[in-house]
Order: sequence, then C-alpha cells, then structure tokens
Amino acid sequence: MDISVSSNIVTITGNIKTVNDFQDIKTNIDAVVANKKSIVVNLVDSLSITSSVIGYFNKLVLKDKIDLTLRVGNDQLIELLEDLSLKSLFKARKI
Repeated sequence: MDISVSSNIVTITGNIKTVNDFQDIKTNIDAVVANKKSIVVNLVDSLSITSSVIGYFNKLVLKDKIDLTLRVGNDQLIELLEDLSLKSLFKARKI
C-alpha cells in the first residue's frame, strides 16, 4: 500500500490489509485534517478496507465533523460500503 498527499486529497493505492496500513492512513489523514475541515480520500484499487479504517472514518465524520468524501475505484468496495450503510455517510462514489 502506498499513500500520497496533495493539499486535502489523500490517494491510497494497493490493498489496505494490515495494522501498519491503518497507522499510515491515520498519520497522513491526521496531518491533513489538522489544517483542513474537508478531505477527499481516493481508494484507487483496494478490494476492501479494515474495520479499524472504517471506525476511524466514522470518527472523522461523526465526532470531528470532517467533511469526508471517498472516491473508490473498486466495484466490490463500493458494494461493501453500501451493504454496511456507509456509502452516504462517507459520500462514497466510483472513480
């Protein structure tokens, strides 16, 4: 998994699988939301996301009031977010 950050856009390529992946995502996004209240996360090709990442995104939206938009490249992940009733909360859409 690789992460790149440009302004308030975080792009993640590769599959999100491990605790280290979660830590990398959290570290990068925390740095962005320290200065921005709106963030776009591009999940380019991950097939799924871990429960810790889902919980972290929930915290950002519901507790920290961050305007989060997920742009998802994989149909399977979009379906997962829809099944979990998270698609609208995370403003997830296909890229």
